Amino acid sequence: MPGMDHGRMQMGGMTMGAMDLNDFAFDAYLANDRTLDDPEVVTVYKGARVLLRIINGAAATVFWVDTGALPGQLVATDGNAVRPVAGGRFGLAMGQRLDIEVTVPAEGGAFPILALREGAVERTGVVLATKGAKVERIALVSDAPHPAFSTDLAQEALLQAANPLTDRPVDRSDNLMLGGSMMPYLWTINRQTWGKHRPILAKTGERVVLTFHNMSMMAHPMHLHGHVFQVGR
Repeated sequence: MPGMDHGRMQMGGMTMGAMDLNDFAFDAYLANDRTLDDPEVVTVYKGARVLLRIINGAAATVFWVDTGALPGQLVATDGNAVRPVAGGRFGLAMGQRLDIEVTVPAEGGAFPILALREGAVERTGVVLATKGAKVERIALVSDAPHPAFSTDLAQEALLQAANPLTDRPVDRSDNLMLGGSMMPYLWTINRQTWGKHRPILAKTGERVVLTFHNMSMMAHPMHLHGHVFQVGR
């Protein structure tokens, strides 16, 4: 969120408490059911362009996807094509999917693709390797904690739909305030927990605009199941 750093957040002139980055610490972090003690090694061709379709199946962990020595570009989020965004590190929230293209050098080699736990040192991943390349051992942890994701919404600001929704009048709009805290462990939308919530009513074919305001100290990926949606500006 704008104005928020890794420790405290400024909002409306007030300093709020420390961010909540992780609900739980787990015994192991896996990529395709394997740790970096025995990572999956995917054989690729020299000079090949490879599409990585990465799904964050974790319930409570945000990751950075780090393509290391391979130049990458983000080409789709949650199955929807976006205008390519070049880079080597992309944030991946819980339940989210990123499609990232990487290019293998003509000389070949072994190239780790790592998932770095937000706000901590743990990591996991897979290795892309050309035939005969030596795969070095990769430590389970980094030398320093990885930063928090999306504190400034920089990645989100770069994403543009490749096939945007057509312009049309808005039929209905609503504001949703996200709240809650770790102590007590309670999360709300418009100050109501699930079961006491107010349904958002809409009719088939309507254009609906939902504005989310995250007033809590934890990032909340939002998923509109069963609907085609687009993040507005």
